Amino acid sequence: RQLERAAVVTLDMAAGPPPPLEPSSLPTFAEEEGFAEKFMRKTRENPLVPLGCLCTVSILAYGLLSFRKGNTRRSQLLMRARVLAQGFTFAALLGGMVATAVKSRQ
Repeated sequence: RQLERAAVVTLDMAAGPPPPLEPSSLPTFAEEEGFAEKFMRKTRENPLVPLGCLCTVSILAYGLLSFRKGNTRRSQLLMRARVLAQGFTFAALLGGMVATAVKSRQ
């Protein structure tokens, strides 16, 4: 019996036009956030992602330099280290997304 009543309410709600939006309920933004402000805010929220990116690029550059100099052993070691640094960056990115989702639910 309650299920029938819920179905009727849902159908009644779907049959009519949606309620009008009131201007006060819409968010207002004082000013647009620029690239530098957004970058700094995101870095403060999750500082491990830029750190991981910096490590990845540094290891990659040093590995390519070693490859160019002919030190293949060091070059291979650094390419493996680069993969680990990328994995760290990806894990930090996922961790930050999970933390943000949990924070927004509270």
